[in-house]
Amino acid sequence: MRAKALLLAFTLLLTAACAGGGGGSDGGRITLRFQSLAWQEESVEANRELVAEWNAAHPDVRVEYVQGSWDSVHDQLLTSFEGGEAPDVIHDASDDLADFAYGGYLADLTELLPARLKSEIPDRTWETVTFGDGIYGVPFLQEPRVLIADAKLLRRSGVRIPTPEHPWSWAEFRQVTKDLSGPGRYGVAWPLKEPVSASLNLSLSAGGQLFHRDADGKVTVRFGAGDEVVPRTIHDQVNTDRSAARSTLGSGGSDTLPGFFAGKYAMVPLGFSYRQQVEQQAPEGFDWRVLPAPAGAAGLDQGVSPQTLSIAEDSPHKEEAAAFVDFLLRPENMVRLALGDWMLPTGTTALKDPALRTRERGWAVGTALAGRLRSAPAQAVRGYPEWKDKVATPAFQEYYSGAIGLGELRRRLEEDGNLVLARYQR
Repeated sequence: MRAKALLLAFTLLLTAACAGGGGGSDGGRITLRFQSLAWQEESVEANRELVAEWNAAHPDVRVEYVQGSWDSVHDQLLTSFEGGEAPDVIHDASDDLADFAYGGYLADLTELLPARLKSEIPDRTWETVTFGDGIYGVPFLQEPRVLIADAKLLRRSGVRIPTPEHPWSWAEFRQVTKDLSGPGRYGVAWPLKEPVSASLNLSLSAGGQLFHRDADGKVTVRFGAGDEVVPRTIHDQVNTDRSAARSTLGSGGSDTLPGFFAGKYAMVPLGFSYRQQVEQQAPEGFDWRVLPAPAGAAGLDQGVSPQTLSIAEDSPHKEEAAAFVDFLLRPENMVRLALGDWMLPTGTTALKDPALRTRERGWAVGTALAGRLRSAPAQAVRGYPEWKDKVATPAFQEYYSGAIGLGELRRRLEEDGNLVLARYQR
């Protein structure tokens, strides 16, 4: 009986030690698991260096670096949440947080974050991680969409070179892509394998909103005049002007770079971080430059879904996790993370760093756009992932290819889309 009692006691202690998927403790030392989605070599190196620096300075709170993947993060996190195995500190993107926040999987950071960190990030950026009355992530990196252009072709064509102070309008951009087209060359290549975020976020410049929240808090889709401008421009470039390559509509951004370097495309609209791949892969002597995306009725406004750091609700060490997040996002560390990912920091002090304001590699264009970045239209919309995958992605793909017209695109986004969203808002 005594042996059985001892065995039972040992089993209970072991169970208690293993309970919870978050941080544990070992002889009084706390261990936090930090799942990072960094993937570029410079970015992974910056993250690992910062983890090592934290561990050296905090022997009682050790951080374990866990490598995640953008390709599978949503499903992987959902599985880990439901299985009680979620990391303590979670790297994700703001447009992936709504269902996790409303589902009770993420901790409300309102009272956990220090005043310093709260004041460093603008209110408009905090909106991207605010769901209901809570804050469920810290937005720390963001990237505008820009035009990466063949500088030699631009000079040869004689077109006006846009700047953040004097950008192209969407109508002028359409004309410029005609002017840059020629035998064996398209003015632009749109890589739209994932067409929804590009279409919605760029549409903010034309006053598009798409998702409208009623007085009762419910969200409906309404495809208005401002929402039409960007999709119609892309559609007409592909199907009417033949100034955009049809073959790239199903491609990812990286897939367009070989053709861009070969002179097949004069410009490619890409996220700001793609500059790193251009810098690394461009043939010797290739001259490229960064241009702002076109502007509409709302100027250079565009939507972004910043990268975020969240804390799992099940983590038994939320205060220690928040302290680690605060360390990672000190201004000097935020600059290191931004340089590693070739993106923009959200913090106002970090954005002033001279390394992010040089004209070299287009950094100055990006920082000039930082003040025009707004919460992506899909933020806080429950059911957005399903709406995007089942309704919006095929609808935009068929519209851009010319298979359906603007009226059918509107019908699918509104009628079919609102049926999906309604299930999440009962």
